[in-house]
Order: sequence, then C-alpha cells, then structure tokens
Amino acid sequence: MKEIYNMFKVKIIYIIIILLILFSCNKIPEQDLKNGDIIFQVSKSSQSKAIQIATGSKYSHMGIIYIENGKYFLYEAIQPVTLTPLNKWIKRGENSHFVVKRLKNRSKLISSKSIQKMKKTGEVFNKKNYDIYFGWSDESVYCSELVWKIYKNSLNIEIGELKKLKEFNLEHPVVSQKLHERYGENIPYNEPVISPGDMFDSELLETVEVISFHPD
Repeated sequence: MKEIYNMFKVKIIYIIIILLILFSCNKIPEQDLKNGDIIFQVSKSSQSKAIQIATGSKYSHMGIIYIENGKYFLYEAIQPVTLTPLNKWIKRGENSHFVVKRLKNRSKLISSKSIQKMKKTGEVFNKKNYDIYFGWSDESVYCSELVWKIYKNSLNIEIGELKKLKEFNLEHPVVSQKLHERYGENIPYNEPVISPGDMFDSELLETVEVISFHPD
C-alpha cells in the first residue's frame, strides 16, 4: 500500500512540474519588451510559403511593438493596417513562435519623444489596405514596408537593404505561381522591396527574445 502511495505521489509531483514548465513557456516576457521593438513570426497566410522561399527566410510577417497604458500591442500591416493586442498577434503565428529584435544602440537613438514621432509617422498608414502587390507607394502597404518606413521616416534609420523584386528567388514553382496569380505577365521586376528576412538579418538589430510555445 505504501509503495502504491509513493508511486502516486511521484506522479503528482511529475504532473505539477510539467504544468509549471508549460506555464512558464507560455508566459510572454512582456517586462523585457520595449516600445519600438520589432517582432517576427511565421504567418499562416496563403502567401507565407512563397515569401519564405523567395526571401530565403523563415519569417514571413512582422510588426512594431507599442505599449499603450501598460498594455502591449503590435502595429502591423494586415487587412487593413491596425493595432493588434500582442497576445492575439502571437497566437495567429505558426506554433505561436516569435522573435523580438531591437536596435543595438536603442538607448542612444530612441527616447519617449522618438516613440511618439514613430507613432505619429505610422498614423499615415492606419487603416490603409494591405498591399498584395508589394508596391512601394504609400497608397497601400505590406508588413515589412510599414516597419521600414516608420523607422526611416521618423528616425532616418534604414533597417535592412532595399532590393529589386528580381533579386529574390522567383523561379521556384510556389513563388512563380503566386507571382502570376497577382501580376499575370506584368511582373514588376524592378520594384523596390524590403523583405522581413532582410530586416531580420540587419546588423542594426540584436535579438531580445526567441519564444516558441510548441518548439520543433
């Protein structure tokens, strides 16, 4: 009887440990996040795979973290451009995995006044349509374009190098099919593009957090 009791007690302890681990893994380290941080995820959208292949990057969606009245939000270009609660945004990503990056010399470049300027600059795009054609005009905007232009137009910081569309991997069947769905035969090969991958790899940024609720 004592042996059964001890086995039961061990199982209970084991379950408690597992629950504690799961709870800690699912807790977003919000205290480590700052206004203006850039967050990346793998989108579940129909174009995500094409973006990953074309850019050679795992990450296909991104946005800027803003803190409003102690609550955490993600300013992002979806349909339309909007401010999304951070928890909701994270759950939309594949396996709720995300990576947070920050300017390496943030303390010298970003102040509370800078953040207000970034938010003011971003208001120009608020509620604008998501740009499925990845054009460079301000009439509509895609995710990495939104973040890049906010940093460039408010702080004169270029995160990631602009490329021409033709510089990406467009020959892969998944990418080629998506391009012809969008453009037909009129693919704008010389259109300037900034990709999530090029921003992710920027030497101006450092990684702050890498979180995955269901790691591979």
